[in-house]
Amino acid sequence: MAARAALAAAASSLSSRSSSVAPAARLVPRRGLAGGGDHHGPPKVNFWEDPLSPTKWKEEHFVLVSLAGWGLIFYGIYKASSGKKKNKEEVGEKSGH
Repeated sequence: MAARAALAAAASSLSSRSSSVAPAARLVPRRGLAGGGDHHGPPKVNFWEDPLSPTKWKEEHFVLVSLAGWGLIFYGIYKASSGKKKNKEEVGEKSGH
């Protein structure tokens, strides 16, 4: 009888310990598939380190350089199409005075 009581007390203390540990174990963050050290392919570099190889650039740098390039193209088109045009009449009046 005493052995059963000791065994029951040991089991209850063990189960109370395991139940108090189990919720804490659930709070441990698990990264799952978001592992930071699992890289595929060659490492990416800044665009100024290897300007002639866009395939090696970091994605953010590729986006910034692409947007800047498109901006320059549209700005150049705008400036070329909205240049000042002089009328022949205005030129004649200025040279006549």
